[in-house]
Amino acid sequence: MIVKRIDLPQGTLDLLILKTLALEPQHGWAISERIHQISSKVLQVQQGSLYPALHRLERRGWIKARWGASENNRRAKYYELTRKGHQQLEAGESAWKKLTAAVGQVLETA
Repeated sequence: MIVKRIDLPQGTLDLLILKTLALEPQHGWAISERIHQISSKVLQVQQGSLYPALHRLERRGWIKARWGASENNRRAKYYELTRKGHQQLEAGESAWKKLTAAVGQVLETA
């Protein structure tokens, strides 16, 4: 079976990362794996997209990073939401729900 790549709308990866970090701090690989797992293996976040997004979110003050030991006792950078990140996640989820509802209405009636 051939699976076509689906491009995410701009800002969607940021929202997915924030949502993933809302539960607990995680390192980059775990964030990518969690998104892949929760999306029923539909979404695959590549390192070339993930790490620039993490750095962008950190610059905006939505996440912060600290060094720690991973599950296999390797040094890893863990990311967690800041208060500003929690606020952005709430705003982003609200906007996403409005957008998808509106698009759904158009697709069902047009």
